[in-house]
Amino acid sequence: MSEILTLTSLPLFPLGTVLYPGGLLPLRIFEVRYLDMISKCHKTGAPFGIVSLTEGSEVRRPADAAAKNTAPGGDGFAPEAFSAIGTLATISEYSAPQAGLLVIRCAGVQRFKISRREKLRHGLWVADVARLENDMAVSIPPDLQKTATALDKLIQSVQPADGSAPKIPLLAPYRLDDCGWVANRWCELLPLPLALKQQLLELDNPLVRLELVCDILERTGISL
Repeated sequence: MSEILTLTSLPLFPLGTVLYPGGLLPLRIFEVRYLDMISKCHKTGAPFGIVSLTEGSEVRRPADAAAKNTAPGGDGFAPEAFSAIGTLATISEYSAPQAGLLVIRCAGVQRFKISRREKLRHGLWVADVARLENDMAVSIPPDLQKTATALDKLIQSVQPADGSAPKIPLLAPYRLDDCGWVANRWCELLPLPLALKQQLLELDNPLVRLELVCDILERTGISL
């Protein structure tokens, strides 16, 4: 299975969420198709891809009778589909508390775009992907500074007294002067529809992403 640990056959993890570069995502893994993949990624330090689902669920489910009758040659499971743009992830914390269960925390590294995808025999998806450019470092303009100030206040409000990491999934250092970092953290924290989170991930301009986040914060009544 070592061949799938490269960007020419990257193992994918379709989820009902979006991981942004610089973000953290905790996962509990119990499906057979992912247990071996995640173990090998942990042992080799190789990345895998997080992609957001557009059809199907995170856990494989049997296809209903109608689907089985209209999809000859299928594998007997409900169809899955996912976005073409996702985020490379690396494992930052790993534990196996019991047989058949892995608990990990992964960090978002870089966006990618899928050029070819394939589902392997046991249901694991792999893809050929091209890395997308990282966000340019863009200083936050004065009219958007309130988004960074509000995020800083949120971080401070959940900062434990002993100085340990806050209880929200944020990876230090906190780049509160950078448009992309602040926008991405708000995108992760806000309860936005999955399709909107994906649209924001796909934006190449971090300043535009932060402007849209600012509009969302104002519309939702969050104090800025």
